Amino acid sequence: MNVDEHWMRVALQLAVEGQRAGEVPVGAVLTKDGRVLGKGWNRPVATHDPSAHAEIVALRAGGRRQRNYRLPGTTLYVTLEPCVMCAGAIVQARVERVVFGAYDPKAGAAGSVFEVLVSDRLNHKPDCLGGILALQASELMKAFFQDRR
Repeated sequence: MNVDEHWMRVALQLAVEGQRAGEVPVGAVLTKDGRVLGKGWNRPVATHDPSAHAEIVALRAGGRRQRNYRLPGTTLYVTLEPCVMCAGAIVQARVERVVFGAYDPKAGAAGSVFEVLVSDRLNHKPDCLGGILALQASELMKAFFQDRR
């Protein structure tokens, strides 16, 4: 198993934790030099906070751990392509690399709908890689929403 798949499996486990808590199953892990700086799952329902997406939770934890709002040299693994809000936070934090699982054809900001993470117009452009364990991430989301109906 390669490194990206390893960390995506960790993010998928976090997504399952979120699902158990009644949240949309998205998980995220922020790493640097092979160690975890932050991790999280979607928490907007539990925290009454619309910004508590998995990526934001992981970035906040990483910032606290690094004692810096800038997170150069980091990789963020997330099970779903980041939305515009999360993409903006990723750019502001100067995350070096974003690896995501499933593409989001409704709100993805790494090229699916919006091009925030891949834009040359911003002052920072992380390397992006999508589709890592996409089937597993997609199936988790589909099952969650089927159960809700």
